Amino acid sequence: MRNASSPAPERRRNVPPESVPEAAHFGYVAVPESEKVNLVRRHFNTVAPKYDFMNTLLSFGVHYAWKRIAVGMMDLKEGDRVIDVCGGTADLALMAARHIGHAGRVFLYDINWTMMVTGRPKVKSSPYHNRIVYTQGDAENISFADNSLDGAMVGFGIRNLTHMERGFREMHRVLRPGGKLMCLEFSEPVTPWFRFLYDFYSFRIMPALGRLLAGSRLAYTYLPESIRLFPGPGELKSKLESIGFVDVRYRLLTNGIAAVHVGVKA
Repeated sequence: MRNASSPAPERRRNVPPESVPEAAHFGYVAVPESEKVNLVRRHFNTVAPKYDFMNTLLSFGVHYAWKRIAVGMMDLKEGDRVIDVCGGTADLALMAARHIGHAGRVFLYDINWTMMVTGRPKVKSSPYHNRIVYTQGDAENISFADNSLDGAMVGFGIRNLTHMERGFREMHRVLRPGGKLMCLEFSEPVTPWFRFLYDFYSFRIMPALGRLLAGSRLAYTYLPESIRLFPGPGELKSKLESIGFVDVRYRLLTNGIAAVHVGVKA
């Protein structure tokens, strides 16, 4: 796992995982596995009303370019059936829907109904709304049959799962042979001086803006902490290969702030 070298904010206590039975991480804090899903649900219930606005503000709008690049790397075709895991407010789903034609479908899949409802107005106003199907469900136990989908994508959501590898294994299971996985996730800047600025922005500016504009400092403290605990691009590539994906490759975006991984089910 990535070394969480940046100091946690004063009100956050880094509890050693070994002190919590069957521990998972919620940011830097170790919590019982049974509690993480509820903590994550409350987190997204809190941020949902301003989720799109805050994403655009905090990333200076660059997240849209990242998402377009990531979806483009899937090489989707007309008639494809794609699942958008942890799909939230449907940015990726809408971008994918443009590529799959009238016969294709994107299944927007998320455990948090509040997040999906928040994004429904922009889906309804889109010319692609008939291609998007809403399904509420657990990413660690996806409610689709084996070998039933052409593509699976997850953007900025896999790190919120209690068992990340279980989520990737489920995506592998539902893909048909030759189906493609895409994972877009935050990473760590490559250049040292840029990494220093990014850490300052992440741990000082973002929580302050979260408190001021979204009413929750904690939600935007959890965000950078969860990013720092996420595997680096090379480590994630190895994990995907161990699960059974082949031809795994990744592309770093904006000096490594984000990374896109793509792999194929053999």
